[in-house]
Amino acid sequence: MKYIYLILDDIRSMENVGSIFRTADAAGVKKIYLCGITPRPPRKEIDKAALGAVDFVEWEYAENVKTLISNFKKAGINVVALEQDTRSINYRHFSPKSLNSPTALIVGNEVAGISPEVLDLCDAIVEIPMHGQKNSLNVAVATGIILYKIIE
Repeated sequence: MKYIYLILDDIRSMENVGSIFRTADAAGVKKIYLCGITPRPPRKEIDKAALGAVDFVEWEYAENVKTLISNFKKAGINVVALEQDTRSINYRHFSPKSLNSPTALIVGNEVAGISPEVLDLCDAIVEIPMHGQKNSLNVAVATGIILYKIIE
């Protein structure tokens, strides 16, 4: 299995962070990067949702997401954003196997999403189509869907 890194950019909810840690462990994520205002362990709200996954998934705080993405790209790591954007492709049509190298998935703020400046730095932007009245899924749920698409 190729390496998968996860970038959490300005996630607000500690419960979402904990859920993402748990899903990252299940999906075999190599490392999580917590950026900007994203809360960091140890926090009881993160630990409760993570069910101990913070002890198994390596993580690091990176204040500046743009610098982190630049470093990933210099290292030959593809950066894929999960965001609704005019450039987004339906995740069903996304072929992670075509990337042929480690991949970093970036997910953003629950309300504002990923900034256009950060999206401009990404190698691909994928989205999950919405069919109901709400225009997005919970960030932890959406992260799980895309992680499993990448590892399939």
